[in-house]
Amino acid sequence: MVQAITDVSFNDETNQGLVLVDFWATWCGPCRVQGPILDQLAEELDEDELKIVKMDVDENPATPQSFGIMSIPTLILKKDGEVIEKLVGVHSKEQLKQLVAKHTA
Repeated sequence: MVQAITDVSFNDETNQGLVLVDFWATWCGPCRVQGPILDQLAEELDEDELKIVKMDVDENPATPQSFGIMSIPTLILKKDGEVIEKLVGVHSKEQLKQLVAKHTA
């Protein structure tokens, strides 16, 4: 399941393991396309393999600003608290699976 996080919970939720963070907003059309793809991915992958979280940039402006996020959707992949990948725009489930495989192999 894709979990919503906030500026306050960001570090606690993303500092261990492999975590994909979706920065999005309710008014963003491409974000509404990316959301269901992430939901499907979350159903297929065990949370021990990949944890997926999302952050509404309008409700939580500090974290996206700290990462220099200028357009959404933006996905960042963190491994044990360190950003290892940053993707801008909509990405397919297959693209995301390949990304995860690259960092879990």
